[in-house]
Amino acid sequence: MTRSVQALAYARPSALESAGSGRLLGLETAGGLTPHGAEAHPRFFTGFLTSPQIAARGLLAVADVAAARYHQRIRPGSLDPVVTGNGDRLRFESFSGCGGVYARLDVLSAGLDGAETGHGTTNVDVNNPLREALSRLTGDDPLHLRVGPEELAVTTLDGPVVEKKVPLPDRWLRGFAEAQVASAGFDMRAELSGAEAVRFLRSLPRSQARSRGPLWVVPSGPTLRPTTRPVAGAVCLAGPDRLIALERVLRHATALRVYGPVPDGRPAPSAWEIVLPGMRLTLTLSPDPARGFSGEGGVLEALATAEAAEDAELISVLLAWEPRIDPADLAAQSGLDVARVRAALTRLGTAGRVGYDVADAAYFHRELPYDADRAERHNPRLLSARALLAEGAVTLDGGPGGGPASVRSGERLYRVRESADGRLSCTCAWWAKYAGRRGPCKHALAVRMARREARADETASPSAGTPAGISAETPAGISAETSTGTSVGGTR
Repeated sequence: MTRSVQALAYARPSALESAGSGRLLGLETAGGLTPHGAEAHPRFFTGFLTSPQIAARGLLAVADVAAARYHQRIRPGSLDPVVTGNGDRLRFESFSGCGGVYARLDVLSAGLDGAETGHGTTNVDVNNPLREALSRLTGDDPLHLRVGPEELAVTTLDGPVVEKKVPLPDRWLRGFAEAQVASAGFDMRAELSGAEAVRFLRSLPRSQARSRGPLWVVPSGPTLRPTTRPVAGAVCLAGPDRLIALERVLRHATALRVYGPVPDGRPAPSAWEIVLPGMRLTLTLSPDPARGFSGEGGVLEALATAEAAEDAELISVLLAWEPRIDPADLAAQSGLDVARVRAALTRLGTAGRVGYDVADAAYFHRELPYDADRAERHNPRLLSARALLAEGAVTLDGGPGGGPASVRSGERLYRVRESADGRLSCTCAWWAKYAGRRGPCKHALAVRMARREARADETASPSAGTPAGISAETPAGISAETSTGTSVGGTR
């Protein structure tokens, strides 16, 4: 698994301290982006938490997920949570080391009492002494929250910085993007009261036998009923032990909301949101504890099109750390249609530049502090599809407009067909196993890219008999039955 090391530099460790007006929770920030550009230690908020004990437990839950590995439980390096200031709220996000659980604590305006929240994204230091101090926090005495350094400290700091070096796997970065894409297809499937939420979550098994299929839950009166079969209206709950982080805040819950895609009988991701006074804590689970979000393939179509890349550049200029992004408003500002705006937002999600909030059913702007192009550069299927295209391995038997296509990969020839609704299918083993549930295979992706390239060439040279860059020669090794189309890409 490809990985690098990310260095996080803090002015000092985060700490929970006694202050003249009570207690002060100082969360130190690393380098991040703001409306003013990159800053070494951005400051997002100073004020009070209206429910300090609940906020402390919610922050610990997010930190729990960052330090956890729910599949093949070894002790990984933990990446400090990411915090985003969206003007009216603070969002704390993390991802598990195994890549299968995404956590986010939204501290809404009702949970904050102070100056307006700033805008931007950075990591915050959550160290072991701070975790211990937050765990001991009791009562609801006033708690002052500072996210970012004190203004005076910025100009007088001359001591050593606190630096953490943590592994940053490529699959972890891709998982952030895939979780966002999956969440955008969720609807709320059930809502339980606080008391019913406690009863239901505490009744779940602590582990799931690996030989069995995933657990499912279905609404039943005021609660949820577990079932082993994906009946109508059921929500997949793969690895119920992965919800353990919710126990940090469970006794403060006012409601539990469950989100998922339209059920089709197959294992699927799901989101579990605990509603708290002035806050929301959400865990999004992958379809299987052994299957992280990184391989779901939901972003591949957006990454494969040059149009989405150009649209994403335009849309990114219009973003301003909004807590709720309205695609229709962006369409009006950009001159693009809503479908292209959504595709552009999906692409921006792969760069960590937008997330998705199931409670608001809307995207939100944030800038994850990592190389924005890395998730695309190291996506295996995307790289393989581009390699096939460059090798001239794609033959558009039906021409650029559609129809069947052939892809030679190694010694084998695969057939790619297009359905009436534009979905591509393939004769490869990947498609036989997943049937498009984890995105397109490399062959279908290469065909999609080849068609776009061919159409672009046709548009650029409308009078030419054969579009530029397209060869009508029969590729070596392909029978006459499949050699009547156009070959796209390099020579073979």
